[in-house]
Amino acid sequence: MGAMTTTAATTATPVVGFDQVSKTYGDVRAVDGLSLVLHPGETVALLGPNGAGKSTTLDLLLGLKQADTGKVSVFGTSPREAIVAGRVGAMLQSGGLMDEVTVGELVKLACDLHPKPYKVGDVIARAGIAQIADRKVNKLSGGQAQRVRFALATAGDSDLIVLDEPTTGMDVSARQAFWATMREQADQGRTVLFATHYLEEADAIADRVLVLHRGRLLADGTSAEIKAKAGARRVAFDLDGEIDEAPIRSLPFLTSVDISGQTIRIQSTDADATVHALYGLGVYPRNLEVAGLGLEQAFVAITTAEEAKQS
Repeated sequence: MGAMTTTAATTATPVVGFDQVSKTYGDVRAVDGLSLVLHPGETVALLGPNGAGKSTTLDLLLGLKQADTGKVSVFGTSPREAIVAGRVGAMLQSGGLMDEVTVGELVKLACDLHPKPYKVGDVIARAGIAQIADRKVNKLSGGQAQRVRFALATAGDSDLIVLDEPTTGMDVSARQAFWATMREQADQGRTVLFATHYLEEADAIADRVLVLHRGRLLADGTSAEIKAKAGARRVAFDLDGEIDEAPIRSLPFLTSVDISGQTIRIQSTDADATVHALYGLGVYPRNLEVAGLGLEQAFVAITTAEEAKQS
């Protein structure tokens, strides 16, 4: 998905603005001084471990919760005003679907309520739910219910689509079809913000990745920038014979070590120095590979380092 990177895009009214936003539940600060700006046409992944504040951030964005301090704006207005104007479509984990109505009836209701509705048949076709349009909502599988939620989120011409764990419960083919549809939405200039625990989706889909940790923005950039921020590389190799783990684990600049049979996988903040020291042990590594971290490993490295600082 191509982000709009022109000067016009970055100087236009932001789609979303968080200005020093905090939200506390009792002793838990779910969102802690969060500031960020989303621009038109971006596809943005929101990542973070459980309890990082992802769902609370989306609830604040959608006006479902009110910030204790700071300001949330959507298209330069309050979240409520933007939603009433039909500028935001949302697909959330929380909240059930109406029982005892058919899928088609529920989608029709969503279209009827939207200020700029699409045709019901088009919404149903786009979400891939034509075959279950006559089925009662309470008879749906988890993946089918997710596709219905997607239909409700795209029942009208909205400028921002917000998705909370959208492909949970979908099989691989359904997930692929879902993201193909979302690419079409983004290509038409809409902003797409999605929270996901499928990090490969964030890597493949997002123009921009936001990493939350304990309610704070830990990293903000492209997937490649997030990987670089982790500051480590992967080194993998095989050793013959009996492996003495102690010298391997004492190699310099290591951040993690995994020894499985004859295969050793390590992460290092200075791969060149680590490999040089490895040869200095007098061993002969076979099938030596050095590569950058994937987004998942980078995410773990960044959040683990932050946990270490706060402990």
